[in-house]
Amino acid sequence: MLVHICCSVDSHFFMEKLQQEYPDEKLTGFFYDPNIHPYSEYRLRLLDVERSCKKLGIDLIEGPYDYENWMDAVRGLEKEPEKGARCEVCFDRRFEVSARKALELGETKITTTLLVSPLKSQEQLKKSGDAFHASNGVEFIAFDYRKNGGTNDQSRVSKEEQLYRQDYCGCIFGLTMQRDQQHKLMDEMFSPLSKQILPASIEERLDLYSKRMNLEDINMPYKIIRERFLNYRLLNASVKTEGKIIPSYPLIYSTINRTRTEGKIDFELDNQHFLNREEVRFITLKSFNALTSSSYKNTQELMFSAPAIETEIALRAQLTQSAFNTSAIVVVDEIPTSKITLILETKTYEDTREELIIIN
Repeated sequence: MLVHICCSVDSHFFMEKLQQEYPDEKLTGFFYDPNIHPYSEYRLRLLDVERSCKKLGIDLIEGPYDYENWMDAVRGLEKEPEKGARCEVCFDRRFEVSARKALELGETKITTTLLVSPLKSQEQLKKSGDAFHASNGVEFIAFDYRKNGGTNDQSRVSKEEQLYRQDYCGCIFGLTMQRDQQHKLMDEMFSPLSKQILPASIEERLDLYSKRMNLEDINMPYKIIRERFLNYRLLNASVKTEGKIIPSYPLIYSTINRTRTEGKIDFELDNQHFLNREEVRFITLKSFNALTSSSYKNTQELMFSAPAIETEIALRAQLTQSAFNTSAIVVVDEIPTSKITLILETKTYEDTREELIIIN
């Protein structure tokens, strides 16, 4: 039987149940989810599915990430709610490709781990699956593992196995509506010019879950815990002086009361140059290099290849003697002597992140 897989939280429990109830059935996993966006989230979910299938002893095949074709298929349905017409088209697309893969492998039956997701309509899934049985000759088996406390069991298994528990289906349109309803920043879509791995970003989770697989390879015990913290995203920033925008780099947690302020350098202390408006200070790239043991040639290079976030946080603490300081600290090549216009649009918000703890 070919098992279409959407994510490890659904698939691990689902395939465990299949193995228990059909011990003689050869299961083959097929990860085909072109709806998942951004691509880093796709890689993260695939990574966790690979781990899950390895633990269960199930062969896994990765389907194509044909995101553009998926976008064409759901065009015009962007505003549809969860379980609406867009989801039905999405299911159809995934069943069609899964059915073709089953035929290619000589399989006569397919199913999908989407059936166990409480966010999906089993009736919708069965309708799509039966349609492709009629047209392709591949039988769709609709297992209902939600009933009789199945959803609670699934939650228990995902916690015990420390699976990656994503908080959106994967579709950019569903994510947009979900974040709008939650009045939350859609920070999944941020990809900084600096190439940094941002706190609580998909890239940070991808790095964490890759490291945990390395720990498992050497039988090192660990736990994945969640912690609350103050998150930050830079939306837009620039420094203008004498009618020209100059290269500039705000350190993480740099904020101002509004998104724009103007002023001149008022005084200098310990190589920090303080603006006479708001709580803004500038440092030169030379100072930045000295304090972080870096060797950037110019601020523009720093803008496009910044150090790790931890380096910036440590520098902020060193400059301000406070772990809670959110004043704007801006790196420039040379300190301007004329009037400065600073644009700084940011978001600071409470958030949660995961942390990998090694247990000795």
